[in-house]
Amino acid sequence: MADQHHEDVKVLHSMGYAQELARRMGGFQNFAISFSIICILAGGIGAYTVAMGAAGGGSIGIGWIVGSIFTLVVACAMGQIASAYPTAGGLYHWSSLLGGKGWGWGTAWLNLLGLLFVVASVDYGVYLLLKDLVLVGLFGMAPESFTGTHLVIAVAIILVTQAFLNYVGIRATTILTDFSGYLIFLVSIILIVGLVWGSPVELDFSRIYTFTNNTGPAGAESWPRTESLFFAFILGLLHVCYTITGFDASAHTSEETRDAQRSVPRGMVTSVFWSALFGWLLIVAVLLAMPDTTEGAGKGWSVFYYVLDASGMPGWLKGFVSIGIVVSNYLCALAGLTSLSRMIFAFARDGGLPRPLRKISPKYRTPGAAIWVGALACFILGMFAGFDARAYIILASGCAVFLYVSYAMPIGAGILAEGKSWNKKGPFDLGVWSKPVAALAVIGALILAFVGFQPPYQLVGQFLAVAVVVLVVVWFAFERKRFPGPPLTEEAVRARQAEIAREEAALGSPAE
Repeated sequence: MADQHHEDVKVLHSMGYAQELARRMGGFQNFAISFSIICILAGGIGAYTVAMGAAGGGSIGIGWIVGSIFTLVVACAMGQIASAYPTAGGLYHWSSLLGGKGWGWGTAWLNLLGLLFVVASVDYGVYLLLKDLVLVGLFGMAPESFTGTHLVIAVAIILVTQAFLNYVGIRATTILTDFSGYLIFLVSIILIVGLVWGSPVELDFSRIYTFTNNTGPAGAESWPRTESLFFAFILGLLHVCYTITGFDASAHTSEETRDAQRSVPRGMVTSVFWSALFGWLLIVAVLLAMPDTTEGAGKGWSVFYYVLDASGMPGWLKGFVSIGIVVSNYLCALAGLTSLSRMIFAFARDGGLPRPLRKISPKYRTPGAAIWVGALACFILGMFAGFDARAYIILASGCAVFLYVSYAMPIGAGILAEGKSWNKKGPFDLGVWSKPVAALAVIGALILAFVGFQPPYQLVGQFLAVAVVVLVVVWFAFERKRFPGPPLTEEAVRARQAEIAREEAALGSPAE
């Protein structure tokens, strides 16, 4: 283990960075943090109407498979770059190395916004699930007794506890995300078996491949009416792409992972694969157990509650599943905040954000300032989004769009840089498939961005357009000359070695 730690630190030093964070995550922990942030019990259930309200059962059974293939392609393309450059900055650092510091600076901001949307949307979901599944469903509280004030207070409490758990150390976080991984598997299996076994109707497997245009009133206005069934199917892909996102968490925790050049790409790819497989089984089980698909499509955001209520599963089992879903969503956002804080830390380390945000706690070896500021920013974003269930899907759509656009940026830069400025691959190498896989990933990300702009979520597209314009103006007016960026040349890396030694010495013993 000591030899591996030495090798990991050597690789990090070769990129111009000190080993400040505690390297206590193994391969499973790196997988678990991405698997937890993906959390099929979050988007898979919470955003079900995005697919059901598009092209019906076909969007569920076929759309999930199509979208999952795309996410796996993106994970493979990102994993190859992560294997070569295993740093906490992840996408930002890759874009800087492959496309220049301006491209990296833009990637950083888009990725940060995407991660803010992740945590804010999932924590909204935690409150909504707690209210509807547990407080109303199990304890019989009146739905009308809950107000916007309850939401604000609940989200604030959730974020404070998640920030505290992140602050006291990566060991505490990994214990919880490891538990989350097992819990997601357990609850998913129980739901899959329980819903199918307790289905109130005879199982009709044709639902899986039957396409129905549910846009407009038929799908509770999840999407405005379109007469094109194919376009409705494309809209439904937002469901899987929102659910299977955030797997860049494996990359953001590279500096806390042992054998990062192998563990990080493996963590990303396997977390996407298992989420895709179990996610498909879960959402298909919900579809098969639905008493009536036409009525279910019209339920909108409450479609999962409609199916669960009608199921013949024992009451105590429904209660266990409901609590498990809420806890899984809470831990999903916990993993999201871990990823967000590491991105803030890495960007601040290179001068993209105020330097105090790169401060590491000597006791816990965590980026404390980045954690607490990230939590506050998520709370503010949630308050801007609004105080109802509609805000949840706006935040979810923003999460998918901003993250996948930020994923495409280093991948796209890698296509142009490969074989030129990028001639050193890591152990995870796609070989001759490298550029074709990268090209498919970029095309898919652009299609997803287009979907995420569609009404009624056009606010996300407007926000992205404004963000891009502002970033371009700020870069050329101010940041191009001010922003130092990461060390991009061998000379810059060598110049950093004395500072690296001072930074590590200031924190005391090696962060093993």
